[in-house]
Amino acid sequence: MTSHKIHVKFPGRIVFIGFGSIGQGVLPLILRHIGTDASRITVVAPDERGSHVVQHFGVNFIKQAIKQDNLRSVLTPLVGEGDFVINVSVDVSSIDLIRFCRERGALYLDTCIEPWPGGYTDPSLPAARRTNYALRETALSLREGAADAPTAVLTHGANPGLVSHFVKQALLDIAADTGVAAGDPRTREEWAALAHTLGIKVIHIAERDTQVSPVRKRPGEFVNTWSVDGFVSEGCQPAELGWGSHERHFPADGNRYDFGRGSSIFLSQPGAATRVRTWTPRAGHFHGFLITHGEAISISDYLSVLDGDRVAYRPTVHYAYHPCDDAVLSVHEFAGRNFVMQDEQRILMDEINPGGIDELGVLLAGHGRNAYWYGSQLSIDEARALCPFNNATSLQVTVAVLAGVVWAMENPRRGVVEPDEMDFRRALEVCMPYLGPVVGAYTDWNPLQDRERLFPEELDREDPWQFLNIRVR
Repeated sequence: MTSHKIHVKFPGRIVFIGFGSIGQGVLPLILRHIGTDASRITVVAPDERGSHVVQHFGVNFIKQAIKQDNLRSVLTPLVGEGDFVINVSVDVSSIDLIRFCRERGALYLDTCIEPWPGGYTDPSLPAARRTNYALRETALSLREGAADAPTAVLTHGANPGLVSHFVKQALLDIAADTGVAAGDPRTREEWAALAHTLGIKVIHIAERDTQVSPVRKRPGEFVNTWSVDGFVSEGCQPAELGWGSHERHFPADGNRYDFGRGSSIFLSQPGAATRVRTWTPRAGHFHGFLITHGEAISISDYLSVLDGDRVAYRPTVHYAYHPCDDAVLSVHEFAGRNFVMQDEQRILMDEINPGGIDELGVLLAGHGRNAYWYGSQLSIDEARALCPFNNATSLQVTVAVLAGVVWAMENPRRGVVEPDEMDFRRALEVCMPYLGPVVGAYTDWNPLQDRERLFPEELDREDPWQFLNIRVR
């Protein structure tokens, strides 16, 4: 592995919390590109699913589930001043881990803001408190009085994470192609002003996964190309989206928040039961799930233009996800069981057929050239050649984790940081060698095309980019 570029040398210890498909795929990247040694890396996980990867690289392993009553006793011997905690677990509170790392003087990164078990689905909690919006508000409150605390990077996988950097590059591309002087935006205000000037109404995180296994999904089994637990958890949360200033049809099942920044809304139904129309270059137009993701909230907030207390501009932002076909069947069965989990789980990895891709990018629409998609078209074949213990989906996540780790090590006293606040050029520099073809493509597609072919619909024909038109009802 010494032939790979070392982005940063790190003398401290590195601790993985959780070691599912993402943790297993991150480890070889850390050992390739961080100046460290396997003896300084410890995996703490509740089971031995990744034991073959642990043994392959010779890192330390502790079989232990992290819970509220043992977090400190398990982690205190492993984490101290100048160390790094990479949280790729489920059911371990990100908030409590950040507090612990801050007390110990350690750096931190996660791929989503996780609660303790039940935080996503506890029916005794109001729906507004089971959202990523609420989790984000709590995480950002940790900034108070701690601006120079050890860096804690929130939600830096592929999405959330990498897609925020895609958005910035896409904004610069659209500006260049439409004759708008973008300058060199650096601040939140400058990026928001650019999006406003360009007339961006909608940002979809538009993803289509075409990877397939010769062993198809069986009844009673949930199949996916990344964490089943993670996908099911977010699919059970209310569908959430950043709510744009151009919207004029508030959903009948929409809900606003009575706390926090107010950049998003949620629907009174789970994301796994909510679909939207979107477009990617290879797939064309399709229906995807509006699964809640942190980037929908952070991007819409980051690109907001305020006039005093009034929102002068804000784009509508949401995820539009078509997972691999067997995962779609799994979600259909899961919903039909009234959101009771299937007995069996399977992550597609070594058995995936050649040829499939994960087409992940951002679709920015409503500007002078209609819509522009920018992102990665990574194939399973390329992923296998680039890095072991990954498929196309996981590698887009794991290399983004690497980029977030590198940035945090280079910026160790920044406190709590979101992807939108990081140097997008540095993140893309680290990620690009592992993303396969990264392309930008314009399209004349909009969600009104070929509508009402069978039945009349409630549509807003004056503005194609209304959420009313995008949502599948």
